[in-house]
Amino acid sequence: MQTNFLVIGSGISGLNFALHAAKKGKVILATKKKLIDSNTNYAQGGIAAVLDKTDNFKKHVADTMKCGAYHNNKKAVEFMIKNSAEAIYRLIELGVEFEKEDGTLKLTQEGGHNKRRIAYVGDNTGKEIERVLVKRIKEHPNIEILENTFAIDLIKKGKICYGCQFIRRNKIENIFADQTILATGGIGQLFTYTTNPKIATGDGIAIGIRAGLKVKDLEFIQFHPTALAKKLSPMFLISETVRGEGAKVINNKGNRFMKNDLASRDLVAREIYRESKNGQVYLDISNKTQSYLVKRFPQIYEKLKQCGFEMEKDRIPVTPAAHYISGGIVTDLYGQSKIKNLFAFGEVTCTGVHGANRLASNSLLEALVFSNQISEKLKHQKIPKKIPVKLPTITKTSSKPFKKEIQQVMWKYAGIIRNNKLIKKEGIPKLIRIQKELAKIKGTNQDLAEARNMAQVGTKILSSASKRKHSLGCHFVE
Repeated sequence: MQTNFLVIGSGISGLNFALHAAKKGKVILATKKKLIDSNTNYAQGGIAAVLDKTDNFKKHVADTMKCGAYHNNKKAVEFMIKNSAEAIYRLIELGVEFEKEDGTLKLTQEGGHNKRRIAYVGDNTGKEIERVLVKRIKEHPNIEILENTFAIDLIKKGKICYGCQFIRRNKIENIFADQTILATGGIGQLFTYTTNPKIATGDGIAIGIRAGLKVKDLEFIQFHPTALAKKLSPMFLISETVRGEGAKVINNKGNRFMKNDLASRDLVAREIYRESKNGQVYLDISNKTQSYLVKRFPQIYEKLKQCGFEMEKDRIPVTPAAHYISGGIVTDLYGQSKIKNLFAFGEVTCTGVHGANRLASNSLLEALVFSNQISEKLKHQKIPKKIPVKLPTITKTSSKPFKKEIQQVMWKYAGIIRNNKLIKKEGIPKLIRIQKELAKIKGTNQDLAEARNMAQVGTKILSSASKRKHSLGCHFVE
C-alpha cells in the first residue's frame, strides 16, 4: 500500500493531523484497535488556554514552568500557549460544544493552575473531542481508516523514513508513505495500576528507539492522585476538576492532611501515597447537592453510583495510578524528528512543554497545537524501488506472564517514590532478563510485540531514572 500521509494512532493528535493533511493528499490512518480507543477518550477535565480577560499569557506560562520544575523548554511552552486559544476555536469550528454561560465559555480550574482557564464539556471532554474528530475523519473522502492494524517497525533507509510495517489480519503488511506520523500515545500499561486503556503499551517510543531516534525525559512519569480505589482495569479516573469544584482530600479519620488540595499532581500523589500507608484516603464533595453533581459530573457520578458510591453523601476512596509520561521522542515545534519525513505528535513525543511534570489539561492542548503546525513541512518523496525490509513470521505464542511481570517491576522500581540503588541492582537487570527471554521467541504477533515494546521502554525509563540522582518534578528519589 502507498499513501501521501501515514498516520499511526487515533487520539486527538493523530486525528487532528489527519484532517489537516487530507487537504493536501491521501491519508491512511492506522490504529491498533478501534478508532475511538485512545487516551483522549479518557480525558475528563478539559483543555487549558488563555480565554478570559482576567487571565494572560504570562500567567499560564508561569504555571506551566513551575509545575514542570523549570525543566521545560520555555520556547516550546510559549509557542504552545500563544496558540492555545486558536486550538480551542478550531475545535469549536469542527463542532465541539464546550460548556457556555450567556454565550461565553465556562471555565474550570485544576491543580497547579492559578486561574480558571480550562474549557470543558461536562466531565467527558476528551470523549466529546474524540467523537467530533472521528465524525469528521469518517466524512473525509481523502482519509482511509485501517482499524486493528498494529505498527511493528518503521521502513527506513539511512536517515529517511519511507513508511511502516504492520500486523493486519494476522499478516505482515508494508505501507509506504511520503510522510509517516507517530501519534501512538503513552505507556500507562507498563504499570500494574494505571488509568490508561489496554492499548497504551509504549509502542511508538519503542519503534522510535529501535529506529535510532533520540528520546528524552522518560523518567518523568506522572501518577494521577485520584483514581478510584477499586479493582478496575483500567482504573477509573476521578478528574482533578472534582477538587477544582470543591472536593477535599481527607484521611480515614476524616481529617484533611494537605495544605493545598489543588497543588500539582506530583505533590498530591505523593501525599496521598504516604498517607495511605496509615489507612484509606478519600475524596469528599458532600458539600455539593446531588442535582449540582449530576449536572456537572454526569459520567463520574454514574460510574461511582455503579460502584456503590453516592458523591453527595459518601466518601470516595482514591489512590494514585500511572497516568502520563512527560518525555518521549524528541521533536521540534513542527513535530519533525531527526529522521527525514518522520513526524511525531502527542504523548509519544518530548516537545519540552511539560518539563519534569505535566500541568493538568495541557496535554490535550499540546496534542492539538503541535499537530496544527504542519503546512510548510509536508513534501512528496519518491519511494526507492529497493528498500531492505525484513518480513517476520507470525507466531501464536502468548506473552501475558511477561507483561504482568514487567508491570510489577515498573510499579516497584519506577513508581511514585524511587530508590536509585534498587533500580540499578534489581529493576534494570530484571527487565534486561525479560528482554532476552522475549528475544529468544521466534516470530511475532501483536501480544508478543507489545511485551517486547514494554520491556524495551521500561528498561529505558529505569535507566533514565537511575541517572537522575536527585528529585525533580514527578521523579522523586527517597
